[in-house]
Amino acid sequence: MRTVLVTGAGGGIGAAIAARFAAAGDRLVLSDLRAAELSTVAAGLSTEVVQLPGDLAEAEFAEGLVERAGPVDVLVNAAGIYPATPLLDMTAAIWDRVQDVNVRAALLTTVAFGRAGRPGAVVNISSGAATRARPGAAHYATSKAALEMVTKACAVELGPHGIRVNAVSPGFVTVDSDANPVTEAYAAAVSVNPLGRRGEPREIADAVFWLAGPEAGWITGAVLRVDGGSTAGAAGLPLHWAGETPVQQGEEAHV
Repeated sequence: MRTVLVTGAGGGIGAAIAARFAAAGDRLVLSDLRAAELSTVAAGLSTEVVQLPGDLAEAEFAEGLVERAGPVDVLVNAAGIYPATPLLDMTAAIWDRVQDVNVRAALLTTVAFGRAGRPGAVVNISSGAATRARPGAAHYATSKAALEMVTKACAVELGPHGIRVNAVSPGFVTVDSDANPVTEAYAAAVSVNPLGRRGEPREIADAVFWLAGPEAGWITGAVLRVDGGSTAGAAGLPLHWAGETPVQQGEEAHV
């Protein structure tokens, strides 16, 4: 039985990840800022669960989380916040909190995992925003781009210690979240992909479970895009030429 530490487990993707490992009989240590929501998730799991509520933006809490959890075999950094902040309304405090929760906390927990001297696996939860900026998300997109580089840097340095570090990058996933709400108009705009539907939290959880397991034993430093194909291209665009394709002569226009 493995011990699995999941941050951001109070709802959404984090809760689904906890449920996936619980179904395999793993011992769970769950953390979230929202103590009440964390207790609700824990109560629904049929396995041993330890709850460690706290604010990952506080460096001392993040640094001590692995030690408090006991010997950890799998660390899943699922905690993340994505407030909508127009660039001209950005402040140092708003920017710093997003970086502290989304990037620094994942780095500090991973460093603590490495210092514990126990082989295992780390899976970080990234986002398609790591490669595509959008209005109101300069802080969030930057944090996820940084998280993907943290993933690679940690994979390089922790590999010799028997620790694999990877990331799962979800596309738009249907999550009912009071902490990170989105409008239906936004959801409709960002959920267009070749498979034609939004993702479900369990689909992200399945990818995390696989990356943390022995089947992915020779994978580290990777970012697995679980996004219905949205990274591959824009499936919703019309053909760029409406009628019969003309004979190409002279210079071509590139769009």
